[in-house]
Amino acid sequence: MPPLRIVFCGTPAFAVPALRELIARPEFKIEGVITQPDRPRGRGGEISAGPVKATALAAAIPVYQPQKIRSDEVFDYFARAVPDVVVIIAYGQIIPARLIAIPRLGWINLHGSLLPKYRGAAPIHWAIAKGETRTGLTTMSIDAGLDTGPTLLRWETAIGADETAPELYERMAQAGGLLIVETLRRLADGTITPVAQDAAQATFAPPLKKEDGRIDWSLPASVIYNRMRGFQPWPGAYTRFRGKQCAAWGRPAVSGFEGAAGEIRASGGEVYVACGDGSALRLETVQMEGRKRVAAREFANGARIADGERFGS
Repeated sequence: MPPLRIVFCGTPAFAVPALRELIARPEFKIEGVITQPDRPRGRGGEISAGPVKATALAAAIPVYQPQKIRSDEVFDYFARAVPDVVVIIAYGQIIPARLIAIPRLGWINLHGSLLPKYRGAAPIHWAIAKGETRTGLTTMSIDAGLDTGPTLLRWETAIGADETAPELYERMAQAGGLLIVETLRRLADGTITPVAQDAAQATFAPPLKKEDGRIDWSLPASVIYNRMRGFQPWPGAYTRFRGKQCAAWGRPAVSGFEGAAGEIRASGGEVYVACGDGSALRLETVQMEGRKRVAAREFANGARIADGERFGS
């Protein structure tokens, strides 16, 4: 049986394990990789290739980087390639219907949630930020909607109580490679049954914005902590102190103190911040804008916190 001919679409590190799994197996043949154009990256803002492109080039796979996937040039590319299937993972653009119709087995997407929950651009981040204790991966056949196509296979996992988005992202990326392989194998031999999504159960995970990282101290400490974990590495969790922005990290306190939302109190070598519902956050680190990150106690000693002084003002 000839290998399954694949065009792979993806851009960030999340897609790399799946690409590597497909490259390593003779039952699959990657005809080409489509990825976003090179962008400025890192602190220096130098133009560089994304992780998927780097992986493809290392394996001597042709790379195509169109500005817009809806262009006539991209349609011509697929019309010439006529792959059996397209695998698309975190590519970054909506696929037009005329491209979806080309491969005989369709376009297969790996999505970082248990669909229909957390459709959208940032499912891993929002699952943690919303306090979910379980999540997973779903493979699906894409249609013209946003993550609305029929689902194929799922992989589930618990979210650790202290797990951050980058940690969960890495675990899920590794699991995703094997899930894609199993999905393609079963799709090719006809042993997979697509399942329509229940739109009534859908929730959404929109792209993250800078504002999402602003700490609302009127929320319970557990909710603030979930958002701190979920919004790593960007936008992080930040507040204001004496008119300047600062990044903050901490965990819900077993016992805190009653105070106005955002009120800071140093006690017994620890630093606490009053939160909603009578809860408190035990502050661990603070980083004032333009300065290095320091332990909470060092911050409190240096700032000489006054009675009743608050974050967020």
